[in-house]
Amino acid sequence: MSPLELSAAALGVLAVWLTTRQNPWCWPIGLVMVLMYSWIFFEVKLYSDMLLQLVYAALQLYGWRQWTRSSAAQGGRQVSRLTSAQLGIGMLAGTAGSVALGYAMANWTDAAAPWMDAALTAFSLVAQWWMAQKRVECWLLWIALDVLFVVLFLDKGLYLTAALYALFTLLAVQGWNAWRRDPVLAAT
Repeated sequence: MSPLELSAAALGVLAVWLTTRQNPWCWPIGLVMVLMYSWIFFEVKLYSDMLLQLVYAALQLYGWRQWTRSSAAQGGRQVSRLTSAQLGIGMLAGTAGSVALGYAMANWTDAAAPWMDAALTAFSLVAQWWMAQKRVECWLLWIALDVLFVVLFLDKGLYLTAALYALFTLLAVQGWNAWRRDPVLAAT
């Protein structure tokens, strides 16, 4: 466990906790965290996760804008549900991304866990996109992904990061419960 990993983990907890409370400060704090984790994952040859963190950086900026500027008259973007079509498109995109990235990592890099890392990366992008749009279903996907990330990180000896993702799992359950009770969502 390095000081960098410890700092990134602390920021991660804070960012996800703020997200469960729909506090837009989750996005800039998350931006710092993902940039730190991109370096950590590079060092342990989890290249898909490293790339994921860099994409997350762009999505952090997108989410911050969505949460603070969309529907400004209503105080920002409101929690909503995915339609069946949006859910299907998200799952299809995650699957396609898993196959394409997994193939690339398995054949062109020395990635430590190319297929699992790729699948977690692709579906994390789907979950992050849904979170930026305040779709309540993002939390269910995060719960599943976070459990699998714990397994991957334990295997790679990233024990603090595994503990962080175990905590993320609990926070995702809290987020799922909180967002489902959101007054705007309940009124629909």
